Amino acid sequence: MSESTPFPPSPVVPATLEGQAPLQFRCRKGIACWNACCSNIDIALTPVDIVRLKQRLGLASWEFLQQYTVPYEMEKDGIAGVKLRPVEGGTACRFMTPEGCSVYEDRPTACRYYPVALLAMRKQDESVDRQYYAIVREEHCLGHQEPRTQSIDAYRAEQGVLEYDEAARGWRQLILKKKSSGPTIGKPSKRSLELFFMTCYDVDRFRAFVASDAFAGVFDVPDEELRTALVDDLVLLQFGWRFLRQVLFGETTIALRGEGVEQRRARVAEQRARLEREAAERLARDDDEGGAFVDV
Repeated sequence: MSESTPFPPSPVVPATLEGQAPLQFRCRKGIACWNACCSNIDIALTPVDIVRLKQRLGLASWEFLQQYTVPYEMEKDGIAGVKLRPVEGGTACRFMTPEGCSVYEDRPTACRYYPVALLAMRKQDESVDRQYYAIVREEHCLGHQEPRTQSIDAYRAEQGVLEYDEAARGWRQLILKKKSSGPTIGKPSKRSLELFFMTCYDVDRFRAFVASDAFAGVFDVPDEELRTALVDDLVLLQFGWRFLRQVLFGETTIALRGEGVEQRRARVAEQRARLEREAAERLARDDDEGGAFVDV
């Protein structure tokens, strides 16, 4: 059997590391591989990345999604993720310049982590996720040959990734919970997938939804909490994680208005009664026309 394989080897070193592990790496202007990693991108964006970038570019979230991203499936028939769209007809990052990244202060989490890969995992008997890491070694990258060593945790702090991780923790927990729940919660409905996408990635549309009369008729959110969320994208994201845990997994942390719940129940009961009446009328017509009915 030939040892050759049609698939390129993975650049991720197969070792799970903790934050205290040493990392020999430095990226600097003037290094021979400068901009090489930005010339062929595959960058998944977190909700926090989208907020930072859309604010920097002065765009609404739906405008940023349309112009700068492409969706992808995190799992088959499951929740969606968002990736950065490369240049038209190519693979390079649209923010790359000869001088480096044009949005460096607001660059995505994946760019800040490189060459470290974040591995968020949760054990079956634990309710919180744990962070582990792996090292990415690509042939073009000469940063691993630079004479500078520090811990992974120190590198993460230096790259400003700590605040990004903390702000996106609720989103990662949602994804881990969905994946760990598996078939126990069934296949997500189209409506729940749409809610997940809007809440996580289209924060301006989610804001309009939260500010709507329809939302206020069902959820009882204190006025001050609501005002704060509506004026701060990152606070709104945190509120969104709570909303999704409630509507997707039944973890009630947002109070429901009694009248809203009763109104919804009344509508469901009315719809059920209407369908039953229509079915009875069809059966009556079939009987009048001599149609057969088999009780199974």
